[in-house]
Amino acid sequence: MKKLALAGLCCAGVLALLTQAGNAHGGQYRGPGDVVPPNPGGGRGAGPGGPATPGPGGPATPGPGGPAAPGPAGPATGGPAGPAAGRGPTTGGRGIQLEDDLNKWEFWWEFNKDPYIRLRDSIHSNTAVSGSDEFYLGATRKVDSQDTMSPSDEEKLNVILPALKKAIDSTEDRDITSSCMVAMAKVGRNHSEFKLRDVFIPRLKRGDQEIRETAALALGISALPDAENIDMLAGLVLNNDLAKQASAGEVNDRTRAFACYALGLVANANADAALKRKAFDALRQVVDDDSKSTRNTKVAAINAIGILNAAGVSSASSPATGEGSGGSAEGDKALVGDALKCLEAYYMKALGSGDQLLQSHCPPAIAKLLGKDYADAKVVETYRKLFADDLADKGKTKRSSNDIPRACVLALGQLCKPIDDEKSPDAEYGKLLLETWKSHRDLQTKYFAMLALGQIGGTWCRSQMLKEFDKAGKSIEKPWVALAMGVYAYKKYEADQAAGRTVELEEEFGRTLRAALEDVKDPSAQSGLAVGLGLCRYESAADDVRALLVKSRSKDDLAGYLCISLALMGDKRSTTDIRDIVEKSVRRPELLQQAAIALGKLGDKGVADELQKLLGDGDTNLAKLSAVASALGFIGDRRTIEPLKRMLQNEQLTPLSRAFAAVALGGVGDKEKLPWNSKLSTNMNYRAAVDTLTDKSTGILDIL
Repeated sequence: MKKLALAGLCCAGVLALLTQAGNAHGGQYRGPGDVVPPNPGGGRGAGPGGPATPGPGGPATPGPGGPAAPGPAGPATGGPAGPAAGRGPTTGGRGIQLEDDLNKWEFWWEFNKDPYIRLRDSIHSNTAVSGSDEFYLGATRKVDSQDTMSPSDEEKLNVILPALKKAIDSTEDRDITSSCMVAMAKVGRNHSEFKLRDVFIPRLKRGDQEIRETAALALGISALPDAENIDMLAGLVLNNDLAKQASAGEVNDRTRAFACYALGLVANANADAALKRKAFDALRQVVDDDSKSTRNTKVAAINAIGILNAAGVSSASSPATGEGSGGSAEGDKALVGDALKCLEAYYMKALGSGDQLLQSHCPPAIAKLLGKDYADAKVVETYRKLFADDLADKGKTKRSSNDIPRACVLALGQLCKPIDDEKSPDAEYGKLLLETWKSHRDLQTKYFAMLALGQIGGTWCRSQMLKEFDKAGKSIEKPWVALAMGVYAYKKYEADQAAGRTVELEEEFGRTLRAALEDVKDPSAQSGLAVGLGLCRYESAADDVRALLVKSRSKDDLAGYLCISLALMGDKRSTTDIRDIVEKSVRRPELLQQAAIALGKLGDKGVADELQKLLGDGDTNLAKLSAVASALGFIGDRRTIEPLKRMLQNEQLTPLSRAFAAVALGGVGDKEKLPWNSKLSTNMNYRAAVDTLTDKSTGILDIL
């Protein structure tokens, strides 16, 4: 269950590294590591492009003033994580065995899991959670075990924020400073006695690169639409005079890249079209300007445009900027149109294999801009056709990198509507994806194609998944089909519930996966099947999964995923077994984190108390502190606020322990239900990364 470290996607190889490396930017590594292949993208005939030596992703921190070199311990503002050397990946982190390749299902899951786990919906809801026993008793039924866990606005604003402000003002320590900035940004509120921007912007001048880029990013995570914030972020992106003055000199590429992501985050969170237009105008210049843009800023700008959330935005004026959208729905449509033109123009350029890695971020970004239900169906069809042609090697622009077909498959999974039969409007794309699964030369493209069928849905896709599951190889292919089946079942359940239709479980999927779970022996395959069963909410298999958990307690990765499976099912009978794992996993941090998250999702009130004790027991093991702090943040129990506050203010503790207390406090006070960077990581072509996107410690996806 170590972090999913990809070897061009990753680095590191032994668990011992976890005690040496730190987490940068105040959090925990959560995604594949250095995803920059030695030969970006690879060639079509050479098999999957990119690195091949995954190892455990441990938290790490950059050396002073340098973005790349790992240095001493410090909480990383971490993102997705995964499995480790000698084992398979985990839900808490993202890692994988040294002998494994990058095509395993765990990598996709770790980057995309947040909307499926939705931990805070379970923890903070004061009504019945969908899929639970209480849900069927009525939507207004109170769930007593969860009523008191969510912090109040008063606690966030007048307890958490001042504690973080006091801590950051009292130290020059990098770890505490970075952790406090990200934590304050997660709260996302100005205090009556100070504004967040007045905490962040002065730190743009610091000599420490991590602090500078974290200050820029924090302006985005806070999502405050203040005109001064937007102007500063746009200035940092463009390296203009305003930004140079604030930074006491030229704005380097890493800080510019983080500012790009920050602009996208602010635009995503605010409905005002004028704000979105201002953000886009700055980002477009980065995408268009080949003479100045680096790989990091280009990838950042493309992905930031993808999360503008511009379709159907409000035309009302913004109280923060004092500006309106300049029109109505037509103005909103124009913004989407301009964003699409910008991304398409760059995507269609005839570039070499290395630059195609950068271009491959365009299809998923376009898909995020549009979605399946964009008002202009002809526009959506244009891009479906474009990406299908490129996937089939029939496009106008010739490509040599595997990153392009991977990206096209991911985009089609988001743009196509459910396929019920061969006469459905998008049936041709379903057939193309099915053929891609069966025969594509690049394994990652093949596996993404199966996943896309699950995302598209419809009875035709359902029948194809069942057929292909029977034919699939046990160790590698079956988990991908199981994951696709789980995604299909989960989305169908949610859609039926939202539409007020009778909700029916996918019994045939459940029976199929349950039978296979008894047959396969590979731990990674067992994990994938278990997660699929969890997504299907097939609680009839809970006894089997629980029995396997008891038998596999020594296998951290498998045991962690089994805990998550049981939590996704909502099997409260598993609480005792999972709690026992938490109590006995103090020296097994990744399993500890997985089991704690599972308990939180099952509504166990005691898990936060146990974690808080572990965080304050004086043990300075970095991996343990990281796992405990992130789990506390994910769970968000208000009762931990005062103990964490005392830890943060206790100067007798190590700076690292205090920094992790700040990480946990930020998680408890988070304004968002999902991790802020899940907007970026979900449905992204994670195989085509640059170091500011994910590098095992300091990329945007490596930050909690």
